[in-house]
Amino acid sequence: MATTPSPHEALERLKAGNARFVAGTPHTDPLDASVLELASGQSPHAIVLGCSDSRVPIETIFDQAPGNVFVVRVAGNYLNDDIFGSIEFAVANLKSKLIVVLGHTNCGAVTAAVAHARNGTTQPGHIAHVVTAIAPAAEATRDCPGDWLANATAENVRRTVQAMTAGSKIIGDAVSQGDAGVAGGIYELHTGRVNFF
Repeated sequence: MATTPSPHEALERLKAGNARFVAGTPHTDPLDASVLELASGQSPHAIVLGCSDSRVPIETIFDQAPGNVFVVRVAGNYLNDDIFGSIEFAVANLKSKLIVVLGHTNCGAVTAAVAHARNGTTQPGHIAHVVTAIAPAAEATRDCPGDWLANATAENVRRTVQAMTAGSKIIGDAVSQGDAGVAGGIYELHTGRVNFF
Protein backbone atom coordinates (compact mmCIF):
# COMPACT_ATOMS: atom_id res chain seq x y z
CA MET A 1 0.00 0.00 0.00
CA ALA A 2 1.07 3.60 -0.55
CA THR A 3 2.88 5.50 2.17
CA THR A 4 0.78 7.58 4.53
CA PRO A 5 1.00 11.27 3.63
CA SER A 6 0.79 14.27 5.92
CA PRO A 7 -2.51 16.20 6.00
CA HIS A 8 -0.99 18.78 3.61
CA GLU A 9 0.26 16.08 1.22
CA ALA A 10 -3.15 14.40 1.27
CA LEU A 11 -4.79 17.68 0.25
CA GLU A 12 -2.22 18.19 -2.51
CA ARG A 13 -3.01 14.70 -3.86
CA LEU A 14 -6.69 15.57 -4.08
CA LYS A 15 -5.97 18.92 -5.73
CA ALA A 16 -3.68 17.28 -8.29
CA GLY A 17 -6.26 14.57 -8.97
CA ASN A 18 -9.00 17.15 -9.47
CA ALA A 19 -6.76 19.05 -11.90
CA ARG A 20 -6.25 15.83 -13.89
CA PHE A 21 -10.01 15.18 -13.86
CA VAL A 22 -10.77 18.71 -15.11
CA ALA A 23 -8.08 18.39 -17.80
CA GLY A 24 -9.48 15.04 -18.92
CA THR A 25 -6.23 13.20 -18.18
CA PRO A 26 -7.01 10.85 -15.27
CA HIS A 27 -4.33 8.42 -14.11
CA THR A 28 -6.59 5.83 -12.51
CA ASP A 29 -9.02 3.22 -13.72
CA PRO A 30 -12.12 2.52 -11.61
CA LEU A 31 -10.80 -0.96 -10.80
CA ASP A 32 -7.23 -2.10 -11.30
CA ALA A 33 -4.76 -4.69 -10.05
CA SER A 34 -4.94 -3.26 -6.53
CA VAL A 35 -8.37 -4.88 -5.98
CA LEU A 36 -6.79 -8.04 -4.57
CA GLU A 37 -4.47 -6.01 -2.36
CA LEU A 38 -7.43 -4.02 -1.01
CA ALA A 39 -9.21 -7.21 0.01
CA SER A 40 -6.81 -7.51 2.94
CA GLY A 41 -7.29 -3.96 4.27
CA GLN A 42 -7.46 -0.28 3.56
CA SER A 43 -5.47 2.84 4.39
CA PRO A 44 -7.23 5.78 2.72
CA HIS A 45 -5.24 9.00 2.95
CA ALA A 46 -8.36 11.18 2.87
CA ILE A 47 -11.94 11.18 4.08
CA VAL A 48 -14.52 13.08 2.06
CA LEU A 49 -17.88 14.03 3.50
CA GLY A 50 -19.83 14.72 0.34
CA CYS A 51 -23.37 15.12 -0.85
CA SER A 52 -25.36 12.12 -2.07
CA ASP A 53 -25.98 13.91 -5.38
CA SER A 54 -25.34 11.46 -8.23
CA ARG A 55 -23.54 14.19 -10.20
CA VAL A 56 -20.71 14.33 -7.65
CA PRO A 57 -18.78 11.02 -7.92
CA ILE A 58 -16.13 11.60 -5.24
CA GLU A 59 -13.36 9.20 -6.32
CA THR A 60 -13.79 10.21 -9.96
CA ILE A 61 -13.57 13.98 -9.46
CA PHE A 62 -10.37 13.55 -7.45
CA ASP A 63 -8.95 10.90 -9.83
CA GLN A 64 -8.41 8.50 -6.93
CA ALA A 65 -8.20 4.73 -7.17
CA PRO A 66 -10.22 2.47 -4.86
CA GLY A 67 -8.69 2.43 -1.38
CA ASN A 68 -7.43 6.03 -1.46
CA VAL A 69 -10.52 7.86 -0.21
CA PHE A 70 -12.95 6.99 2.59
CA VAL A 71 -16.23 8.47 1.36
CA VAL A 72 -19.18 9.39 3.57
CA ARG A 73 -22.20 10.76 1.72
CA VAL A 74 -25.43 12.37 2.84
CA ALA A 75 -27.67 14.88 1.08
CA GLY A 76 -26.36 18.32 2.02
CA ASN A 77 -23.02 17.05 3.42
CA TYR A 78 -23.93 17.84 7.04
CA LEU A 79 -22.97 16.10 10.29
CA ASN A 80 -24.98 13.91 12.63
CA ASP A 81 -23.97 11.17 15.08
CA ASP A 82 -23.82 8.42 12.45
CA ILE A 83 -21.71 10.50 10.10
CA PHE A 84 -19.42 11.55 12.93
CA GLY A 85 -18.99 7.87 13.84
CA SER A 86 -17.99 6.95 10.29
CA ILE A 87 -15.45 9.75 10.09
CA GLU A 88 -14.08 9.02 13.57
CA PHE A 89 -13.58 5.39 12.52
CA ALA A 90 -11.45 6.44 9.56
CA VAL A 91 -9.41 8.88 11.66
CA ALA A 92 -8.89 6.57 14.66
CA ASN A 93 -8.57 3.18 12.98
CA LEU A 94 -7.51 3.82 9.41
CA LYS A 95 -5.28 6.81 10.28
CA SER A 96 -6.64 8.93 7.42
CA LYS A 97 -4.84 12.25 7.36
CA LEU A 98 -7.34 14.65 5.81
CA ILE A 99 -11.07 15.29 6.11
CA VAL A 100 -12.69 17.24 3.29
CA VAL A 101 -16.20 18.62 3.57
CA LEU A 102 -17.33 18.85 -0.05
CA GLY A 103 -20.37 20.86 -1.07
CA HIS A 104 -21.38 21.47 -4.66
CA THR A 105 -23.13 24.03 -6.81
CA ASN A 106 -26.89 23.75 -7.30
CA CYS A 107 -27.30 21.41 -4.32
CA GLY A 108 -30.90 20.28 -3.96
CA ALA A 109 -30.68 19.95 -0.19
CA VAL A 110 -29.36 23.50 0.22
CA THR A 111 -31.94 24.73 -2.30
CA ALA A 112 -34.66 23.21 -0.09
CA ALA A 113 -33.15 24.90 3.00
CA VAL A 114 -33.10 28.27 1.23
CA ALA A 115 -36.74 27.79 0.13
CA HIS A 116 -37.66 26.99 3.72
CA ALA A 117 -35.89 30.15 4.94
CA ARG A 118 -37.39 32.26 2.15
CA ASN A 119 -41.05 31.28 2.38
CA GLY A 120 -41.48 28.41 4.84
CA THR A 121 -41.60 25.66 2.22
CA THR A 122 -41.60 22.30 3.98
CA GLN A 123 -40.51 18.87 2.79
CA PRO A 124 -42.30 15.57 3.47
CA GLY A 125 -41.08 12.70 5.62
CA HIS A 126 -37.46 12.47 6.67
CA ILE A 127 -36.42 14.98 4.01
CA ALA A 128 -37.46 17.62 6.55
CA HIS A 129 -34.59 16.47 8.82
CA VAL A 130 -32.08 17.24 6.07
CA VAL A 131 -33.57 20.72 5.60
CA THR A 132 -33.51 21.34 9.35
CA ALA A 133 -29.81 20.42 9.50
CA ILE A 134 -28.92 22.87 6.73
CA ALA A 135 -31.39 25.64 7.64
CA PRO A 136 -28.95 27.56 9.92
CA ALA A 137 -26.59 28.10 6.96
CA ALA A 138 -29.48 29.36 4.83
CA GLU A 139 -30.67 31.71 7.59
CA ALA A 140 -27.15 33.03 8.21
CA THR A 141 -26.76 34.06 4.57
CA ARG A 142 -30.24 35.52 4.03
CA ASP A 143 -29.07 39.14 3.73
CA CYS A 144 -25.59 38.57 2.29
CA PRO A 145 -24.74 40.15 -1.06
CA GLY A 146 -24.64 37.82 -4.04
CA ASP A 147 -26.46 34.58 -4.79
CA TRP A 148 -28.27 33.21 -1.74
CA LEU A 149 -27.93 29.57 -2.80
CA ALA A 150 -24.18 29.89 -3.47
CA ASN A 151 -23.66 31.73 -0.19
CA ALA A 152 -25.69 29.16 1.77
CA THR A 153 -23.78 26.29 0.15
CA ALA A 154 -20.43 27.79 1.17
CA GLU A 155 -21.71 28.62 4.66
CA ASN A 156 -22.97 25.07 5.10
CA VAL A 157 -19.49 23.75 4.26
CA ARG A 158 -17.81 26.27 6.60
CA ARG A 159 -20.11 25.37 9.48
CA THR A 160 -19.54 21.66 8.92
CA VAL A 161 -15.76 22.16 8.84
CA GLN A 162 -15.96 24.02 12.16
CA ALA A 163 -18.28 21.42 13.69
CA MET A 164 -15.94 18.62 12.63
CA THR A 165 -13.40 19.41 15.36
CA ALA A 166 -15.77 21.07 17.81
CA GLY A 167 -18.18 18.12 17.86
CA SER A 168 -15.71 15.24 18.10
CA LYS A 169 -12.90 14.72 20.58
CA ILE A 170 -11.37 12.04 18.34
CA ILE A 171 -11.22 14.37 15.35
CA GLY A 172 -10.37 17.43 17.42
CA ASP A 173 -7.44 15.68 19.11
CA ALA A 174 -6.12 14.32 15.79
CA VAL A 175 -6.20 17.79 14.26
CA SER A 176 -4.62 19.52 17.28
CA GLN A 177 -1.82 16.94 17.33
CA GLY A 178 -1.14 17.43 13.61
CA ASP A 179 -2.22 13.89 12.74
CA ALA A 180 -5.14 15.08 10.59
CA GLY A 181 -6.38 18.19 8.84
CA VAL A 182 -9.80 19.47 7.82
CA ALA A 183 -10.59 21.43 4.64
CA GLY A 184 -13.71 22.60 2.86
CA GLY A 185 -14.43 22.80 -0.81
CA ILE A 186 -17.13 23.37 -3.40
CA TYR A 187 -17.41 21.21 -6.52
CA GLU A 188 -18.56 23.16 -9.58
CA LEU A 189 -20.98 21.02 -11.57
CA HIS A 190 -20.38 23.01 -14.78
CA THR A 191 -16.57 22.83 -14.77
CA GLY A 192 -15.67 19.82 -12.63
CA ARG A 193 -13.32 21.99 -10.57
CA VAL A 194 -13.14 21.84 -6.77
CA ASN A 195 -12.46 25.17 -5.13
CA PHE A 196 -10.92 24.62 -1.69
CA PHE A 197 -11.11 27.11 1.16
